[in-house]
Amino acid sequence: MFAAEAVYVRGIRANLHQFVQQAIQVFFVGLVIGMERNVLPVLSQDFGVPKGSFLYLMSFVVSFGFVKGILNFAAGRLSERIGRKKVLLLGWLAAIPIPFMILYATSWWGIVIANVFLGINQGFAWSMTVTSKVDITRAEQRGFATGVNEFAGYAAVGIGGLATGYLAPIHGPREALFGFSLVVILTAMLIAFFLIKETLPWAEAESTQHANDTYAGHRPRFPKEVSAYPGTWEIFTLVSFRHPTFRALCQAGIANKVADALLWVLFPVFLHDHGLDLVQIGWITAVYGMVWGASQLLTGVFSDIVGRKKPIVAGLWLLGLGIASVPLVHGMTAWTIMAAIMGIGMALLYPNLIASIADISHPKWRSSALGTYRYWRDTGYAIGAISLGLVAQWTHSVEKAFWFTAIILGISGFYLALRAEETHPRLNSAVS
Repeated sequence: MFAAEAVYVRGIRANLHQFVQQAIQVFFVGLVIGMERNVLPVLSQDFGVPKGSFLYLMSFVVSFGFVKGILNFAAGRLSERIGRKKVLLLGWLAAIPIPFMILYATSWWGIVIANVFLGINQGFAWSMTVTSKVDITRAEQRGFATGVNEFAGYAAVGIGGLATGYLAPIHGPREALFGFSLVVILTAMLIAFFLIKETLPWAEAESTQHANDTYAGHRPRFPKEVSAYPGTWEIFTLVSFRHPTFRALCQAGIANKVADALLWVLFPVFLHDHGLDLVQIGWITAVYGMVWGASQLLTGVFSDIVGRKKPIVAGLWLLGLGIASVPLVHGMTAWTIMAAIMGIGMALLYPNLIASIADISHPKWRSSALGTYRYWRDTGYAIGAISLGLVAQWTHSVEKAFWFTAIILGISGFYLALRAEETHPRLNSAVS
């Protein structure tokens, strides 16, 4: 036991090389999804999507959301059996067809199918970067660790959208997406194979410390309504429905991805309809992604100090305020400011939802709990794509989809404020 504890020391400084390598991995994952955030929605008519067919347009997000949601949960459970690194590599293998499918797609359904593979890549690869960082860091560092992870990923989302926005007019949209994504995927796969270390032993060592009562630090409030060796269904129902704090966190995850579906697809369409070109749209969407990403370096640390709950609620409401304001303002400067506000809102809630789940999940089944949360959160993409597509289609107005999303975020924040406990073990420990 003591040898294992000595070898598998948790903490960012003790595991700095792997911490950085995992951040590099999620940066590459963000670049792959970021390349779609600008070019594809604007050029959807070139793939046969009629103007005003919002539900058809959103279909590529539906396929992505459902697949990523399911694979998030599968990745969490699978990684507890075969390890984090193998699941990460499976995620990169699944990404290889994406560039070729975008290049040779003859209709929008080709893009929809390509996004099935994108969902597999994101579900496996991004999930493992989060899980691995939590494995090797201490509880009081989780806000910062998840903040760094989501900073790297979502800064890359913004950079990917901006880069392809510049490359598309020079090389052609399909060719730009093909070349950009292929280079990113192959580079990330090689780095993962040679430089990433398996982190499952850190989680196993932490679990042993809890079992032997040798864990040093504030005691987390692990749920009592769970067996010693919980199965897949038990963890899924616990996190999804039976535990009030987990349930509140999951619904907030769904709400934030409904918002992100709007900003992924309908925000570029809205900007294009108001006369902006691809480069201008690329800059605005990049500001959203990069502010979201960079702010998480601060909001994660902030939650390590003040707790998770207050930043999450504030983030939901600030994101809703930014979305509601988009149709009320006009001009590139005003929309860029709204994009920055929405990015700050996302930064307040996004890494701290993950940290909250990790706070009260036993290391024995923490990956499965994170996978369950990420299942519901990313299924929010599909829920958002369908509901927002229907709202825009029925009302013949993209603006109505912005109002609808803002209302959802407001309600979600109230529900979490009323139903969730503070999860930070220092502020609400099991001993107290």
